[in-house]
Amino acid sequence: MLNFNSHYFPAHHQDRTRVFDLSRSRDYELWRNAKLALLPVDVEALKVKIMNPYTLHENEIMAITQRCAAYGVVIYQLHEPPHNDKSWLPEFGRQLGLVSLDDNLRSDEDSVSSLQVQSQQGNQYIPYTNRPLSWHTDGYYNAPEKQIRTIVMHCASPAASGGVNSLLDHEQLYIALRDRNPAWIEALMHPQAMTIPANVEAGVEIREARTGPVFSVDKASGNLHMRYSARKRNIEWRDDVPTREAVEFISEKLADEAIALKYRLDAGQGIICNNILHNRSGFEDSDRQQRLMYRARYYEQLVGLNPAQNA
Repeated sequence: MLNFNSHYFPAHHQDRTRVFDLSRSRDYELWRNAKLALLPVDVEALKVKIMNPYTLHENEIMAITQRCAAYGVVIYQLHEPPHNDKSWLPEFGRQLGLVSLDDNLRSDEDSVSSLQVQSQQGNQYIPYTNRPLSWHTDGYYNAPEKQIRTIVMHCASPAASGGVNSLLDHEQLYIALRDRNPAWIEALMHPQAMTIPANVEAGVEIREARTGPVFSVDKASGNLHMRYSARKRNIEWRDDVPTREAVEFISEKLADEAIALKYRLDAGQGIICNNILHNRSGFEDSDRQQRLMYRARYYEQLVGLNPAQNA
């Protein structure tokens, strides 16, 4: 098991909720110090080998949930990866308490998206191109009751070149913001902090505008949730000084590549994360090798053991 340097990772959701209460500085400091003690992140420490995704062993579940609780992300490797098959993914998620798949505009009939370069009618969605994806969390345009809490991204086939993911635990960004100016956290938790305009295709509104906070606390788990996109277009920020300063600070932090974990998934590998901040570099396919990723997005938060337990 991982050797966690600090044991202050509250196991109960009410205790976790207090961490993000601006009036509870002592709870925050204990949690903050525990999080910072885990840095820098070692990519090898995030890896977990999965023998059979249909029947997860207790130790595999513990390893996954511990890493997600501490770092927000885990990288798994299937012992015998299926060849271009995703039928195992829903059962894999169910064993981790993930059952409510997000049925989004471009997902397949099973609500698991097959991300690959393809021709698109109407609006062009970058995940289905080879263009780079800027920093974001998934589903920032979703309705409040359909926020994406957990993502499983599985690599069936990598690109011939490129397609590197950058990953950043949004809890680490929260710490940087709160340490610099708690008023920025208050601004980013405002219910009107960020608006995503309506999605209109061929003159038809297929999704209404969405307004909500950047940071919020999940009532079911007590964990911190973030909705964010670094896109300059089609994002409307609340027009006040603390919000503008906070957004500028976030942009500056995300421009520093040294703070992010970079990893290129190989075939049979995947990422499970608490919808942390992530991006993807551009890539190139070849006649012999085309990038294919399977993405499952869930409304449930992956809630596991306290990472201090069994450490």
